[in-house]
Amino acid sequence: MRVIVAACLLALSAGCADKPATPATDSLTRHQKDSVIGQSRLPGARGVNGAMRLQDSAAVRRAREQAVSDST
Repeated sequence: MRVIVAACLLALSAGCADKPATPATDSLTRHQKDSVIGQSRLPGARGVNGAMRLQDSAAVRRAREQAVSDST
C-alpha cells in the first residue's frame, strides 16, 4: 500500500515540474544553414550551392523588376 501511495505521489509531483519558458531559438538563418551544408562534403552539397545561386539570382531579378515598376 505504501509503495502505491509513494508511486502516485511521485507521478503527481513529476507532472508539476517546471517547463522551459521559451523553446531554444536558432541563431542561423535558413540561407546561412544552406550555405554551411553547401560548403560541406555531404552528398548533394553541390546541388544546394546551385539552388542557392538560382535563388539569389531570382531575388536580384525580382528587385530589378520591382525597381522598374516603382519608377513608372
